[in-house]
Amino acid sequence: MKKQNVSRRRFIGASMIATAGMALTSKSVFANSIFAPAKPNSKINGVQIGVITYSFRSMPGSIEQILKYCIDCNINAIELMGDAAEAYAGAPKHDGSADFSARMAGWRENTIMDPFLAIRKMYNDAGVNIYAWKPNALNAKNTDGEIGYAFEAAKALGCSHVTVELPTDDVQTQRLGNLAEKHAMMVGYHAHTQATPALWDTALSQSAHNGINLDIGHYVAGTSSSPVDFILKHHKRILSMHIKDRKFHDGPNMPWGQGDTPIKEVLRLMKKNGYKFPATIELEYKIPEGSDAVKEVRVCREYAKNALS
Repeated sequence: MKKQNVSRRRFIGASMIATAGMALTSKSVFANSIFAPAKPNSKINGVQIGVITYSFRSMPGSIEQILKYCIDCNINAIELMGDAAEAYAGAPKHDGSADFSARMAGWRENTIMDPFLAIRKMYNDAGVNIYAWKPNALNAKNTDGEIGYAFEAAKALGCSHVTVELPTDDVQTQRLGNLAEKHAMMVGYHAHTQATPALWDTALSQSAHNGINLDIGHYVAGTSSSPVDFILKHHKRILSMHIKDRKFHDGPNMPWGQGDTPIKEVLRLMKKNGYKFPATIELEYKIPEGSDAVKEVRVCREYAKNALS
């Protein structure tokens, strides 16, 4: 009987300790959830607002710093340009030597994808998605091996597509389309003020893997017209869209709402029609005295939020 009482006391004591431990653990988990920093969110009423690395060009630009800028701007999606990611992955530094292009090509053709997977995890863990990558590896001078590397690195980063300036040579858009198909990737072609309603027609006809990275500010400046009809016609081939405000007739970049670009109308069109391609903030107007790129990207995000509210 005595042994039974001792055993019972031990059981009750152990149960109380276990219960207390569970309570402390629950409180710890609760406290961590309360004090953990909130993840950024810039998907507004179904429209994904993103940002391109170029917006932060006036600030230091390591892969970690760019992530911090996104978080500080409350933006959860980015079109990442190539330099920061390649530097993180250990690419050769541009030293002005005559053989740099060959060394860079050799590095790209032989590098492993682990650093790009690490970047993806770093960003995703912080709540930021990398939807597009713009490396300087998709030009006519680049080897097929470099282009293949660019597509594979984009996939490792979690991107749905790469972006590149629209080549003037139709042979290059065919080449990129063919290689994109081989690597199961999409190419979004970017244009400046040379944009016309028919500018992308050849590239789109060459490959189902060729698409559009539309810049509505450049389109407005180049055509002196609204991009709405173009978007309605080509929305299925638009992979991502840059937002900025410019004036007609090759006019300057302006703070949002002061130019001729119908930013609000375009964002509301995306919301109304349920377009899933991201709208990318590209900060190009002059940063006001006393401000900086992060503050101005926040201003642009707020403009987009108000337009979509």
